[in-house]
Formats: sequence, structure tokens, C-alpha cells
Amino acid sequence: MSDFTIKYLADKVHIHRWPHDTPIWNDSIKKQLDESINKNPQKKQIIVGETSIQIENIAFNSLKKIGISVPFFKDECTMILEAQFGELFAHIHITTKSENFLEIFNQLIFWRDALSK
Repeated sequence: MSDFTIKYLADKVHIHRWPHDTPIWNDSIKKQLDESINKNPQKKQIIVGETSIQIENIAFNSLKKIGISVPFFKDECTMILEAQFGELFAHIHITTKSENFLEIFNQLIFWRDALSK
């Protein structure tokens, strides 16, 4: 799976500190995430690599507890996971409503299954 990459645009991304017993995020980190991702209404560039995910200009590693779903009655794909960026820990929700959401879903399932082997 070397050089594996999935690139797509997400309609909504929310990143928050998790678990709660990890280091506290300072105000500048929270502000940066809110302005560039959480409260930014524009689509966000998602790049899924072999063992990492990049959202806009922030790289996340140590990925775990990756859930990928297509909610009932919705034309969208959602991925929820735990990850680390720098020394900080996060819970990430990524939703795409693009026309090819099922293709993205299938690629993400393939990636997650290969990652867990």
C-alpha cells in the first residue's frame, strides 16, 4: 500500500480535544482550528495517506478507532477517528456530501482495513 493517497473535499470537519485526560489545548491552537477548520464554512481539503491524514495544512498521525459510515437517508460519508497532531490529541469528524461519496466511502474502508493489518 506504499504511496497510497485518497484526496477529497469535506463539507464539514470538526476537531476537538479527546480524550479529556490529555494535555489541554492553548487558546491559540483552539483559535487556529476554529478559524481554519471548525467554523470555516468552506470545503476542506482532506488527504489520507498510508498512516496519516492531512486536513488543510494540519497533519494528524497515530490514527486509531477509525469509524466510517454512510448515515441512513443521507447522501454523505462520515469518518470519525482519534488522532494526534504534535503533542496534542484529537477526536475528528469528517463529512463529505460530494456526488461520489460512495466511492470515497469504499476507498476509506479499503484504507482503514489495510491500516489495521
